[in-house]
Amino acid sequence: MERQPPAAPQPFGYTAGVPTLYETLAAEIESQIASGVLLEGEKIPSIRQTSQHHNLSITTVLRAYVLLESRGIVESRPQSGYFVRPRVKPAAPPSHVPAPLMLSSEVDVSRLVLKTLRSIHTGGAVPLGSPYADPSSYPWKRLSQYANAIARRHQEWSVMNDLPPGHPQLIRQIARRHLENGLAVDPGEIIVTVGATEAINLCLQAVARPGDTIAVESPTYYAMLHAIERLGMRAVEVVTDRKEGIDLEALAEVIASQKIAACMVMPNFQNPLGFQMSDERKRALVELLGTHGIPVIENDVYHELYYGDSHPTSLKSFDTRGLVLHCASFSKSLTAAYRIGWCLPGRYTAEVEKLKFLNTLATSSLPQLAIAEYLQNDGYDAHLRKMRKAFAQQARIMSAAVLRFFPEGTRVSEPKGGYVLWVELPGGVDAMTLYARALEEGITVGPGNMFSARGSFDHFIRLNYSYPWSARVEAAVKRLGRLVAELAGDAS
Repeated sequence: MERQPPAAPQPFGYTAGVPTLYETLAAEIESQIASGVLLEGEKIPSIRQTSQHHNLSITTVLRAYVLLESRGIVESRPQSGYFVRPRVKPAAPPSHVPAPLMLSSEVDVSRLVLKTLRSIHTGGAVPLGSPYADPSSYPWKRLSQYANAIARRHQEWSVMNDLPPGHPQLIRQIARRHLENGLAVDPGEIIVTVGATEAINLCLQAVARPGDTIAVESPTYYAMLHAIERLGMRAVEVVTDRKEGIDLEALAEVIASQKIAACMVMPNFQNPLGFQMSDERKRALVELLGTHGIPVIENDVYHELYYGDSHPTSLKSFDTRGLVLHCASFSKSLTAAYRIGWCLPGRYTAEVEKLKFLNTLATSSLPQLAIAEYLQNDGYDAHLRKMRKAFAQQARIMSAAVLRFFPEGTRVSEPKGGYVLWVELPGGVDAMTLYARALEEGITVGPGNMFSARGSFDHFIRLNYSYPWSARVEAAVKRLGRLVAELAGDAS
């Protein structure tokens, strides 16, 4: 009979005290690989075979395999199983054997995100875990035509226009777009970046220093956690309501109890929760932070993908002190391939422009011009209306399908824009275990562990519903529901 694991399981890689069942199994498999019983590139026994041969539960075996994968010893291949990962042979033997590397939760999040992104289309997997919208949603053909035409007219663009703040033609179009959406901005404040990710990193670097504490939503988009980690800062997570956004009372308590260098939020269609903060709450947030002189970095990449009747306001709309650093991009609404974003850094504009020059020198003017000409000459609004209508319909279908096919106790968010659904799993189902099981079935999901530096939300997943509903997508959701039911049964 199988020995039962402890009542409160420890995280993957935990080795203090008596080894758990999955750690013991992982050590046995690693020993077989080291001794040459299992060779590089060779498939190891399936989870079910190992479960039967060792008289262990499927969950225990899966945790052992995921642990081995996190250590780089094996790798999973959708619909194929687990294989011994080839090792890089050093040119000369090391002078000593280093101790096993124990990763912090922040590094684990980064590695998990990278692994998830790499697995999105591996082996034709159903990309429910993708952070990107369905590529067919974008006007690739028209943008390519503009880019090709501009390349032939090379005299119209030069490397000098690559330098910060960006190409004047695109800056003018961005300023016009903000004006059309109800926000008059100074074009001299706009800095073009390599996507919103660079904008967020530059803005954070401008307002804080290594060792500083940054307040973030919980859960929060992992790109924000990566920026904090990369710059050697610390994230403090503030409880966030799935419908209303960051808890202002909780944020005020955090500000009162410790020094906060900056705050990072997504007020519109937050990833992964999908909420839209009310104007009243946005104004109150800006006022709270402004009273304490705390800058706020606003990630507004989904601002064009709203489901309502009108464009949402931004925190920038309520900023009178220049403390809101607004970041956005065309990657979600127009094209992810060109990686063109921008920021409005307020009183920090000069510093962000300098950091842009020091960090990446420039942003290529060719994609800037292609987007600028598309915005000027083509039907951007018609394109957006089509996207919004499709995503809103697919959000309803995905939500209904999850509640229908997943076991009782499943809860879903109510996104007001964007294209991701946040799902709370019932019965203590572990998101990482589900992620690995789903990947074996050729389905990717976004495990909730990615959205917290503390390792929270291990019973949540994020699903992408931007792809048109089809028999293939429906079958994947059904299969996920059955996997969740199986894992819920194992956990009970």
